[in-house]
Amino acid sequence: MPLKKLGELEVPSDQDYLAEVDNFTEKLIKKTLLPSSDVDDVAIVISEAVNNAMVHGNNLDVTKSVKIRLYSCSKYIRIVIQDEGGGFSPEDVPDPREDENLLKASGRGLLIIRHLMDEVSYKSVKSGTQIIMDKYV
Repeated sequence: MPLKKLGELEVPSDQDYLAEVDNFTEKLIKKTLLPSSDVDDVAIVISEAVNNAMVHGNNLDVTKSVKIRLYSCSKYIRIVIQDEGGGFSPEDVPDPREDENLLKASGRGLLIIRHLMDEVSYKSVKSGTQIIMDKYV
């Protein structure tokens, strides 16, 4: 099933840009066949993934950017978020449901993403790390 690129946005690793990301996301999601019941979930996931890319991938280094790309086809939408960091191993991220992690201020982003999306994968690329997320229509 060929994917059609809906749009792309690149922002510096500055959390002040999260509102711009939300506006970009909202505009593009309306162009998909995604049921309205899933729109908020996808918006949350994109915000979480971009924030993770800024904070954990790029260490809030404003000279590094985060790229957001959205694609769609009749069966699913795909979101690709890319940072310029050194990468990570998802298996090494502590489980926020474990007793010792329950009160930590962060650490739930990947769990939320995996819960709300249908497919999630990670890819190391020459200039950083991508998280690729699919939501079935």
